[in-house]
Amino acid sequence: MAHRYTAEIIWTCEGDFAANAYSRGHVWRFDGGIEVPASASPSVVPLPHSREDAVDPEEAFIAALSSCHMLWFLDLARQGGFSVASYHDDAEGRMERIAPGKMAITTVTLKPAITYAGEPPDAATADDLHHRAHELCFIANSVTTEITITPR
Repeated sequence: MAHRYTAEIIWTCEGDFAANAYSRGHVWRFDGGIEVPASASPSVVPLPHSREDAVDPEEAFIAALSSCHMLWFLDLARQGGFSVASYHDDAEGRMERIAPGKMAITTVTLKPAITYAGEPPDAATADDLHHRAHELCFIANSVTTEITITPR
């Protein structure tokens, strides 16, 4: 069964576009109505043409990987009879040059800290839960997805 997901990306020019002195701040709007302030990363586009108080695509990519992994982990732990009380991940990604003029996030490290309400799994079972969560994560399975651009 195929599922369809949408996101609306809204940007309006503020500043001098021709002089490359314009804001990269924009909004992500999702089907539930939530709007998220977004921007280029200040490490890529210096302030004041980016926004520190907004999510950048690189952060969103890492958060999506972490969130997907967590959701699968929680479900697998529940199915295994473990009661998870809290899950906190300090996920981190590394972006680097992969070719002249080409950058990519080459590594993402998930660092979850999990607290159990009851008996925790042993180390081997916890490792297996993480391995299976990674194998099932839709986002992790999508990082080699073919991307089609259809201008309208």
